[in-house]
Amino acid sequence: MNRTKGDEEEYWNSSKFKAFTFDDEDDELSQLKESKRAVNSLRDFVDDDDDDDLERVSWTGEPVGSISWSIKETAGTSGSAPEGREQLKGRNSFYTQLPKPTSTYSLSSFFKGRTRPGSFQSLSDALSDTPPKSYAPELGRPKGEYRVCSLERFRSLQDKLQLLEEAVSMHDGNVITAVLIFLKRTLSKEILFRELEVRQVALRHFIHFLKETGDQKLLLDLFRFLDRTEELALTHYREHLNIQDPEKRKEFLKTCIGLPFSAEDSAHVQDHYTLLERQIIIEANDRHLESAGQTEIFRKHPRKASILNMPLVTTLFYACFYHYTESEGTFSSPINLKKTFKIPDKQYVLTALAARAKLRAWNDVDALFTTKNWLGYTKKRAPIGFHRVVEILHKNSAPVQILQDYVNLVEDVDTKLNLATKLKCHDVVIDTCRDLKDRQQLLAYRSKVDKGSVEEEKIDAILNSSQIRWKN
Repeated sequence: MNRTKGDEEEYWNSSKFKAFTFDDEDDELSQLKESKRAVNSLRDFVDDDDDDDLERVSWTGEPVGSISWSIKETAGTSGSAPEGREQLKGRNSFYTQLPKPTSTYSLSSFFKGRTRPGSFQSLSDALSDTPPKSYAPELGRPKGEYRVCSLERFRSLQDKLQLLEEAVSMHDGNVITAVLIFLKRTLSKEILFRELEVRQVALRHFIHFLKETGDQKLLLDLFRFLDRTEELALTHYREHLNIQDPEKRKEFLKTCIGLPFSAEDSAHVQDHYTLLERQIIIEANDRHLESAGQTEIFRKHPRKASILNMPLVTTLFYACFYHYTESEGTFSSPINLKKTFKIPDKQYVLTALAARAKLRAWNDVDALFTTKNWLGYTKKRAPIGFHRVVEILHKNSAPVQILQDYVNLVEDVDTKLNLATKLKCHDVVIDTCRDLKDRQQLLAYRSKVDKGSVEEEKIDAILNSSQIRWKN
């Protein structure tokens, strides 16, 4: 979007526009949040030991277990690019590195989730070791304190460049932006690019300004001049956010696959295209099944939102909710999605558990954790930890007997006792205290059960047993 002279002066004088600073609250690439969620750095799902990073789906918009990423949030923001500016839920950042043969931009830096729920890694975090002097501080004075000066008297190239040098030396982002607007209007594109290339602070401000004003054409020309091929590719890629029609968006993403991204980012873009292609097929089929009214799952649980443009993990949750028993050969099969996108076992089990527990399909939950060895013996195994399984089952109102079965599978004794006490799994607490030969803890728990209850009778029988050698 090119601005007229009047528009540029309005931009400079209006208090709603601010020059770039390190602490701004609006990420320049936050409009990529929709696609960031869609592919979400698949290899980083389970790299962190903190399993909370995995909990990001709920098709109905309600928490499942400790899962916090709701469909309601995603569906409400995926349709409009400008609205996405409040997303990434991080601090403002912009490209701060000097030009290099290969770009330091990485799609994966936008796709990775932050450790704190509801927020994501920004480039300002990734580049936190950049010297503070690389950033011009914002002048935090009200508009009325500024004195607007005409720059028209600076006519020669030498005068204009000296003006720019003075603006940069003042470390005032507003002044730098004003001078850059003037140079953009009065210099040819080739000369402006050439001079900015050797003035990195001004160049960074100019790139930020072009992104803020939406001047994509000039920004692309600048990246071509600087030979920043990855920035060029990324700038083109972000244009998919302006395409609302799913088929047209899919075709646009297809054109992005051959762009000069890094090898890792190319894989992310390919995943994004493949995911949307899948979602279009699933959406068309499920819309037909739902309207026909002959499929029980859609009658009992009408869909809350379209699956189009949803993140990968949400798509997996949807598949586990509506298509759990489908064969691997179908696009909507959860196993098919797991293999296609190389979803780790941890993420798959957590998502499937959330979906099946939401439906109270306890047999499916049991089967999810049952493994069989080559001798035919079965055992329970949970890659996410049985304490997490118990939490999610409890949030979904699982019967007490099911809760007790899974609490008993928690290996750490202290964790087991805490969970059993919290969830009133009396038998687990009583049996654990007996096995630990902890008479005092069993006596203390006796006061917490109902008088005359079966649990109280069981505790008394254990306390009166002469076969137990108590340790206290």
